[in-house]
Amino acid sequence: MYINTSGIVLREVAYKDSSKILTILTSSEGKLTVSAHGAHRKNSKLASSTGLLVFSEMTLFKKKDRWTMSEARSVEQFIGLRDDLKLLALGTYIAELMEAVSDEDSLNIELLPLCLNTLYALSEKIMSPDIVKPAFELRLMAVSGFAPLLNGRSTTEGNSMEDGFINLGVGATRAAEYILNCNVKKLFSFSLSDDSLRELSKATENYLLKHLDRSFRTLDYYHKI
Repeated sequence: MYINTSGIVLREVAYKDSSKILTILTSSEGKLTVSAHGAHRKNSKLASSTGLLVFSEMTLFKKKDRWTMSEARSVEQFIGLRDDLKLLALGTYIAELMEAVSDEDSLNIELLPLCLNTLYALSEKIMSPDIVKPAFELRLMAVSGFAPLLNGRSTTEGNSMEDGFINLGVGATRAAEYILNCNVKKLFSFSLSDDSLRELSKATENYLLKHLDRSFRTLDYYHKI
């Protein structure tokens, strides 16, 4: 079975001498594990489309529950991340988070647009990473089914006590409400005082780590830079 889809590479692992095993978040199938034969060769037609954090249009072939990339064309490489170590570290943290919350062969239509808009904002330096990171973390939790209660009250339809709490001051609360409810294309269109931003950033990171119940090596590295 062949499909035409688009997706972003969340992880690349060398396989044998010249191939890669990719984890790709696709627009039509959700997260997939895909073999890219020969992608490590410099003259490979797949080389530019199979790097970490590269968004591509691709043709995939499925046989016996295994996906193989037969063709691909790079659409966006987020070049602005590649010349800034801190931005690249944040980008790889975003990729690790997306891999953690997405399920194999299960589509959540909100995940890919959130990932692409976030990486674009960082790459184009539209907004400071100090704003992008907490906004992304909080919105990711919401679209993954972990929307919080802010200061003990619901901010999005369908929340329950089991979702957990984030207690914030007035400024940070207003920003969090905006993040949870705005159009994803306007996710980073807000401003905060330095104190409120620090408060929001600490709260969203703690909330995410608590509810995903794991650590992230890319986050540890980001904080060391």
